Amino acid sequence: MEIKRLFDFLDFIENDLPERPDVVARSKGGQWTYVSTKEFVHNSWSVARGLLELGYGKGTKIISISANRPEWNFIDFGVALAGMIHVPVYPTLSHDDYNYIFTHSDAEVIFIDNVKLYEKINPVAEEIERPIKVILIDDSDSIFCFKQLCELGDAAAAKWDPVLEENKRTISDTECVSIVYTSGTTGRPKGVMLSHRNLVFDAHAHSVRHVMDWHQIAVSFLPLCHAYERTMLYDNLERGLRIYYAENLSTIQADIASCHADFFCGVPRVLEMMYSKFEAAGKALTGIKKTIYRHAWNFANKFDSYNNNPIYKCRQAIFDKLVYSKWREALGGHHMIVISGGSSIQEKIVRCFTAAGFQLCEGYGMTESSPVIAVNNPVDKLVIIGTVGQPLDGTEVSFTEDGEILTRGPHVMMGYYKDPEQTKEIIDKDGWLHTGDIGYLVDGRFLKITDRKKEMFKLNNGKYIAPQAIETKLKESDLIEQCIVFGENHKYPSAIIIPNFAALKEICKELKLDCKTHEEMLANDKILARLHNEVAAVNESLAAHEQLRKEQFVDDSWNLENGMLSQTLKLKRANIYKKYGALMEKAYE
Repeated sequence: MEIKRLFDFLDFIENDLPERPDVVARSKGGQWTYVSTKEFVHNSWSVARGLLELGYGKGTKIISISANRPEWNFIDFGVALAGMIHVPVYPTLSHDDYNYIFTHSDAEVIFIDNVKLYEKINPVAEEIERPIKVILIDDSDSIFCFKQLCELGDAAAAKWDPVLEENKRTISDTECVSIVYTSGTTGRPKGVMLSHRNLVFDAHAHSVRHVMDWHQIAVSFLPLCHAYERTMLYDNLERGLRIYYAENLSTIQADIASCHADFFCGVPRVLEMMYSKFEAAGKALTGIKKTIYRHAWNFANKFDSYNNNPIYKCRQAIFDKLVYSKWREALGGHHMIVISGGSSIQEKIVRCFTAAGFQLCEGYGMTESSPVIAVNNPVDKLVIIGTVGQPLDGTEVSFTEDGEILTRGPHVMMGYYKDPEQTKEIIDKDGWLHTGDIGYLVDGRFLKITDRKKEMFKLNNGKYIAPQAIETKLKESDLIEQCIVFGENHKYPSAIIIPNFAALKEICKELKLDCKTHEEMLANDKILARLHNEVAAVNESLAAHEQLRKEQFVDDSWNLENGMLSQTLKLKRANIYKKYGALMEKAYE
């Protein structure tokens, strides 16, 4: 059947896919709980009936604040079936951001994952002037909960099923079905209005590029409130995959291994951490095993998947038997497809994963484009390392004179909720969405992103610096964990760098240095010389005006909790600039 609206997925999985006990599953305490196709569809209808029975009508804004779990799906499809608008929100926002979104969205219902989150968020909901119904997703005897909503809806099935059937006949694919608030790295979040057509078109357009069928399993751990993971959910449903939700970020490896996954989506920061674990495994070895591992590691980091030389393929096969197969065993034993998005990823990580049988494909998009604009294509064996692949079929990509990427097509959002002025700023009169990213086409086909337009800055000599490109190069060093490049209106760019202290500890052992703390490491001339050499190596690959003249090393961590990273794990530059303002000024004294 043709899927045109979100709730059409319910008929699709019920009628076109074989019934099975695990269309979706969730890990909790190392155990999986399974949901069948029949349960999936029934629970989604129950949510729709329950919301109608509570008195809410078409167009009502329904917020969900939850980790990935089957109930998130039931809320998503149930809200769509009822003709309402789903507003998925991150569970990790600040009090002020929740207050803003609750107020700005006009939401009348909020689904909250668990009691702990309820205790944090319910007081914010009570601050809002209009009444907001709060529903706990976990079972409860004292708080109105998801189970009670479904029971309420099922009891009124005869009353509301005709209304829902009418919705299926009359709701247009051009109607708004979701408002997604951008995580953003600066300013207030904006409410991106997405239609059924936006989400369904985008999900299908990247679905056809993935080598998957209903025999396979996808693990989901990126937040479903992000448009990327959400459309991957729709993608997986269309392809008939079983979808397994990891318990949390700390259990990803165990959950992937437990369900023997074939597919997952990641962001560079998560993939960097997995890459570091592969590297650390080799450092723990000794003797001939360490030597073999080192050769396999070096081969993987420079792997060329298009090199069909028999000797080259033989080397890969040997390393696969001795090393790479062990990595796969630790992750369930299967060859996998891994999609990366959100920001640029180091090429060596793409090569390393691919060499080991994890076909790593980079994609690109933004919430305002539902969200995928381009993605590499393992189906047609068109995976071009260093690019984000070809634009989706049925869409257009163009460029402004200064290299900004524009896109147009069915994936472009309806606009920003309550903000026509900002909508006009980002979507021009000809329908082109201005992405704010700089890039170009490689060989006239494959999109390459070079930087964020707003993050680029000008030196006092008039020359531009693209900081993200330099930061990506710096992070290719095993000794550099995180970094930020700055220098607007100065003579030269500089950087603040957080070293990889685990790697520095190994160097201390190698050089027999008595450095027990991070502070002692950063005060040691030999350690500083090693770090400076890493920066110098990067400088050799840069144009003269791009080269870093000064770098400063700090003992810190940038993460969600301290506000240095966005919800999609990108640098929040304004926050970092504020924290390190004095240190940055010292670079130009």
